[in-house]
Amino acid sequence: MNMHRVIEVLERVFLAVIALMTIAAMGQEVWRIIGDRQVELKDLLLMFIYAEVLGMIGAYYTNNRIPISLPLFIAITALSRMIVLQGKDLDPSILLYESGSILALAVACWVIRARTPRQVLEDKRTAE
Repeated sequence: MNMHRVIEVLERVFLAVIALMTIAAMGQEVWRIIGDRQVELKDLLLMFIYAEVLGMIGAYYTNNRIPISLPLFIAITALSRMIVLQGKDLDPSILLYESGSILALAVACWVIRARTPRQVLEDKRTAE
């Protein structure tokens, strides 16, 4: 078995472990929400992050690659959650930095999606 194949197998095993851990974390979060009898925005954003992680793993198993936009969406959701969790007594400039980061990530998503199909094919050819 060559080294490339070993790395491929290890990658798939670790992605399966990440998927199982994500599912376990989702279950723990749902259990906590049921126990608290209260759903908050921060809980929903966390569940979106979990769902996006599972989607990213599913995309890898389907296409053998992860579209760059998925981790960017996860980062946007994580930053949004951080803003929601942030205390109101913190320095307002932190909010500006965090929202600026969300804007930068959103622009990056837009630029990636604005590529023409020809550019995407050229990117695939150079990657091979």
